[in-house]
Amino acid sequence: MANGKIYVDYKSTDELRRLLTANGKMSSRQRTKLSSMVQRHSATAVKRARYMALLPYEGDNR
Repeated sequence: MANGKIYVDYKSTDELRRLLTANGKMSSRQRTKLSSMVQRHSATAVKRARYMALLPYEGDNR
């Protein structure tokens, strides 16, 4: 967080894993207590991290 702005980066997988359930799905806004804008940025970061194989896809238990 810099100057009141929140930056969500797809490379920070430890922070993104906190937003996922045990099955790998995104948690709801009510559970994570994020604003709608930050939730959208987080969802985009998770999608990018999954595409780059930094995070598993949901239900991928292989």
